[in-house]
Amino acid sequence: MRTDIKICGLKTEAAVKSAVAGGASHIGFIFFPKSPRNIEPADAAALADPVRGKVRIVAVTVDADNDLLDEIVDQLHPDILQLHGRESPERVLNVKAVYGLPVMKALSIREAADLKTIEPYIGIADRFLLDAKPPAGSDLPGGNGVAFDWTLLGALDDGVDYMLSGGLNKDNVGEALAITDAPGVDVSSGVESAPGVKDVAMIEAFFDATRLATRQTAAAGRNT
Repeated sequence: MRTDIKICGLKTEAAVKSAVAGGASHIGFIFFPKSPRNIEPADAAALADPVRGKVRIVAVTVDADNDLLDEIVDQLHPDILQLHGRESPERVLNVKAVYGLPVMKALSIREAADLKTIEPYIGIADRFLLDAKPPAGSDLPGGNGVAFDWTLLGALDDGVDYMLSGGLNKDNVGEALAITDAPGVDVSSGVESAPGVKDVAMIEAFFDATRLATRQTAAAGRNT
């Protein structure tokens, strides 16, 4: 089984090319001024246009109003809108109705009780991104380089389609997949040499580690 891989927070042509060449299923552009990965819609469009059709383009926003979403959709023409704030199920439905695009809803996990936050969005969000809750004092809902206890996802309904996020890198993605068998993984800070600065070698290493883990998980399944 192929694991979806999303490289998020891209800002340069080199990073986009590396993500696509490595076989990313998704690339993400972040539209949130507090983030070191923030990018203007026109700049994101210039990076995305050459690879359109080769990879799914994700626009990541945090409690964005329709004015910002209008600008992003008009300029970037994303395949997916990722809502990474406190958007309610009603807001997700509204966004889907207005823009006619699938929505990936990000939710923060720290303890078992947090899995209950998924339930109101089931049948509304097209996919989930399960991220670690931000550390105290952080202004960023994601991209903080922290992980959560992946064993918690053992209680997740098998029908929930999600990407695993939060603190992933080449050294731990294998363990994360062995524990969760997640359908997809999302990485941002784990392939950066500095906040917001993607490192091509780190992106390539992440792909290698993810593919190895996927093969090992598949082999283990065949041998049980």
